[in-house]
Amino acid sequence: MVLESLGDLLQLVLVAVLVYPALVVILRVSGKRTLSKLNAFDLVVTVALGSTLATILLSRDVSLAEGVLALALLVGLQYLVAVLAVRWPPSQRLIKSQPTLLLRDGRLRHQSMRRVRVAESEIRQAARSQGVGDIADVAAVVLESDGSLSVITRSRFGDGSSLADVRDEQR
Repeated sequence: MVLESLGDLLQLVLVAVLVYPALVVILRVSGKRTLSKLNAFDLVVTVALGSTLATILLSRDVSLAEGVLALALLVGLQYLVAVLAVRWPPSQRLIKSQPTLLLRDGRLRHQSMRRVRVAESEIRQAARSQGVGDIADVAAVVLESDGSLSVITRSRFGDGSSLADVRDEQR
């Protein structure tokens, strides 16, 4: 079944030509945050947008209007959740995870590492990617709410105020 019908291909092209600009407009109106990867919720919305777009393009059961409405609803709900998180800080506990301290003053925090399932080799890799040859030279490694590892060297640690919102199980 290489080519079922020319009509199906033309319909796919037409729908793509119409829905793609609609998606671009929706994303531009919603702002940069919509496609950010600030937390797991943002990632889920991005994946859902891709899945919805694929469904619109490939399913005969979804009309163009329904598809565009679904895209707008996903973006709108993500926008509302982001506004809620900014205007009512307690909601952030439900929406995103708290950063976790995995290394402090060159010492690994094994309990924290086990809880968030990060291996020592991943911490060493993050240190190397920042040009650090010895983890003893690292003031802190933080697993951020977006899943990335932040490495703060002793020379750039300053007063440590950037760690104020970080979960530290050994405090």
